Amino acid sequence: MDDKTNNETVLAVSDLKVTFATPDGTVEAVKGISFSVKKGETLAIVGESGSGKSQTMMGIMGLLAKNGDVTGEAVYGGRNIVGLPFGELNKVRGAKITMIFQEPMTSLDPLYRIGKQISEPLIHHRGMNKAQARARVLELLKLVGIPDPERRIDSYPHEMSGGQRQRVMIAMALANEPDVLIADEPTTALDVTIQAQILTLLADLQKRFGMAIVLITHDLGVVKHVADRVAVMRKGEIVEQGSRDDIFGNAQHDYTKMLLAAEPSGTKPPPADDAPVVLEGRNVTVDFDIGSGGFLRPNRTFRAVDQVSVRLRQGQTIGIVGESGSGKSTLGRALLKLLAADGAFRFETADISNLDRAGMRPFRRQLQLVFQDPYGSLSPRQTVGEIITEGLYVHEPQLSRAERDARAIAALKEVGLDPAARNRYPHEFSGGQRQRIAIARSMILKPKVVILDEPTSALDRSVQRQVIELLRDLQDKHGLSYVFISHDLSVIRAMSDHVIVMKNGKIVEQGETEAIFDHPQEDYTRDLIAAAFSH
Repeated sequence: MDDKTNNETVLAVSDLKVTFATPDGTVEAVKGISFSVKKGETLAIVGESGSGKSQTMMGIMGLLAKNGDVTGEAVYGGRNIVGLPFGELNKVRGAKITMIFQEPMTSLDPLYRIGKQISEPLIHHRGMNKAQARARVLELLKLVGIPDPERRIDSYPHEMSGGQRQRVMIAMALANEPDVLIADEPTTALDVTIQAQILTLLADLQKRFGMAIVLITHDLGVVKHVADRVAVMRKGEIVEQGSRDDIFGNAQHDYTKMLLAAEPSGTKPPPADDAPVVLEGRNVTVDFDIGSGGFLRPNRTFRAVDQVSVRLRQGQTIGIVGESGSGKSTLGRALLKLLAADGAFRFETADISNLDRAGMRPFRRQLQLVFQDPYGSLSPRQTVGEIITEGLYVHEPQLSRAERDARAIAALKEVGLDPAARNRYPHEFSGGQRQRIAIARSMILKPKVVILDEPTSALDRSVQRQVIELLRDLQDKHGLSYVFISHDLSVIRAMSDHVIVMKNGKIVEQGETEAIFDHPQEDYTRDLIAAAFSH
């Protein structure tokens, strides 16, 4: 980052504590931490999920859940804003200290057009009328790089891409030119190229407005790229803080060293040339109906996957990379015959091209899918034991209750979870543990092919590494074949022996992993790799 010309501290936090009253007693989420951030400076607060990063800022902003309590000081403009009356605090938050969140789709109201949502803080804090606010919103949309802002101002959130929604959140946060911008995991859910654009945008806007940025993240690659100073949190405490160069070049605390060492590593050797083909799709094409083109016009279709061919061998891991909308996940579901697709499909020696849902049932146990969001894919109403044995009712109905329970215990042990966990519910587990449960649900059926759709993107780097090692171990033990779909190129490099690069539904390049990463042939591949590893 550039040298800062102003040493004025704009937010000084001291002895901040956040607690939550629970049926099991008081939980200390933040245990008396202190830090400060200066004008024009970026402070990164890093740590794994549950370390207290987000709760620190929610406490300062007065956004804790009802059972939360915050004490200590957060001094802005010469006064402590912790515990301010609601009316007084509202004069600061949204105006002088603003916040953007990790998932814009849940932060934006789906029922209101984005122009109305961005204009609210302008009307509330600056007293603008609707016409003045709309003119300012157009300026802001241009500022954050939204194309065609005159049209987009009247769009709903669902009509925009993930990167565009995040730009809308940034526009909303910048509406009143704040002194402090709190960015809570602002790029975690975005593709590497979009992530790079958002980080560059934030840096440009910071220079323009001279604002301080507090960046909350578990992505050390992002931290290394944008932070001036770093505070490392663990279990509610700051275990180490210092300049970016000190933290990355001379870390003192064992936990910081562990985080820095948690980047996915290693390589996967390819299977033998004569390894049998277990799953194949030839000239796979997927079209989606996107509605009528108007009165008396034919329905329009969107081609999500266009004449793609994939051949997966026993013991192989094919990594599929590309930006959102490239067709990665759609291809994965097409290969499993989970959506309508044209093309020729084969599992081992069986032609499955024309099989309907009933015809595919005998093959389902051999073809499994693990999703990106384990919380969304695990039923909150079932225990873990019920979740992971559900498939056994369909595919092995002859098993007794005791036999199913024994299989559940074995599956949980295999993924590194306490078998006693089978009597608990998904919400009682961390993100990494939930992903292990989702993997156990697939493995209990003893499949031959597993398609993993962004299975680590929502996880901390250290947890990612554990899940990757688990998947490798299971592959070696059972001779599994994986299709690994991700926009995280460091994970793809560690997991895959063959890489397919997709864009706009087509394969633009494919080959052995090291060849793709070391000698990419296509500009698009080069751009993806540059965006992923530039920091």
